[in-house]
Amino acid sequence: MIRLILTLPLLALFQCEQDETVSAYGAAGQTWVLQEIDGRPYEASALLRFPEEGKIAGNAPCNSYGGTLNAPYPWFEIKDLNATRAACAGLEAEGFYFAALLVMTQSEVSGDVLILRNENGNEMVFTAAE
Repeated sequence: MIRLILTLPLLALFQCEQDETVSAYGAAGQTWVLQEIDGRPYEASALLRFPEEGKIAGNAPCNSYGGTLNAPYPWFEIKDLNATRAACAGLEAEGFYFAALLVMTQSEVSGDVLILRNENGNEMVFTAAE
């Protein structure tokens, strides 16, 4: 009986789920600033954050956005992306940003650089805000 009581807390530790997304591998706690898409400088402003396990949030050129991230690192998949609906002069750049973000399938964090890419060779490069 004593043996059973001692092993139950250990069993509970092994059953806890851990964050396996890119946020647990260096992306959390940073605000990521988009620098380029497919090797071309991104002239507008776009920010990406990982505010909690399984979530993304940020600011595109016109609107703030959020979504669910549910793929284990190094994979990257966004579900349920939603954004506010303000209009501004940067809507075209925002559409380009969201279209690129939604097709990314892999992630890599190296210090203050976050790279998202897909199997077609598309790539988004972010740097950590200072």
